Amino acid sequence: MMSAFSVTLFALLLTLAGMQPGDALASGFTDLKGDPQLKSASALVIDADGNVIYGKDVNAVRPIASITKLMTAMVVLDSDLDLDEEITVSRADRDLVQLTGSRLEPGATLSRHDMLLIAIMASENRAAAALGRNYPGGTQAFVEAMNRKAAGLGMSSSRFSDPAGLNPENLSTAEDLARMVTAAYGYPLIRQASTTQQMEVRPYSRRGPLVYNNTNRLLKNPNWDIALSKTGYINEAGRCLVMRATIEGEPVSIVLLNSFGKLTPFGDSNRLRKWMLAQK
Repeated sequence: MMSAFSVTLFALLLTLAGMQPGDALASGFTDLKGDPQLKSASALVIDADGNVIYGKDVNAVRPIASITKLMTAMVVLDSDLDLDEEITVSRADRDLVQLTGSRLEPGATLSRHDMLLIAIMASENRAAAALGRNYPGGTQAFVEAMNRKAAGLGMSSSRFSDPAGLNPENLSTAEDLARMVTAAYGYPLIRQASTTQQMEVRPYSRRGPLVYNNTNRLLKNPNWDIALSKTGYINEAGRCLVMRATIEGEPVSIVLLNSFGKLTPFGDSNRLRKWMLAQK
């Protein structure tokens, strides 16, 4: 029997796909045996029907770092603000929590569209901060909108504290993040941004372009068919990764939280894929 979480997620997935419940096809990834031996502290894999393929500590509340930026992008797009409007980075967008750097110096100017793209694909923190600051009512109103959106998605164990995910008080669970991945998949621009491998922008009128690269190295792996992804890292969260991918013709959502080691989420993703394919 499907849990309440699975039933709700199932309905969301079908709605996004334009399907009715009776149209769903049975997954080939059922009753898998063994253990993929993941290093991530929390992990969740669900199939297109919302059924759990693999779960590990899915209800533990953890910091989620830059996975936060998926919520940031949804709130920006829900606002219907002009994506062509130019946004200028200010000193207020500096990271005073984790003290990370950025190539977007105060005065750097890009369209809201390009700020959103580099915030998602390259996890550009000042771009995310600028997006929140330029929301009606400013950053505080933006964070409130993030939390309203989370509540509307049924993310009952989640809380958002800033647009970039630098504050360790951005908290969620693997189960809640599966909901967020499903919702984010419904936004074509988020899918585009999260799977673009490289992008060139010109934030300075008298300088050359800046080249940004995607933070998910699996996009370069021909064995993977990824439709949406986001990485995250701060010390308090460990290494995090969420994805929507197609494995052996079946769409699945993957959530990996609190891994240690820069490559561990990618290794866990490959271990999951190998484990799933070995038993199909």
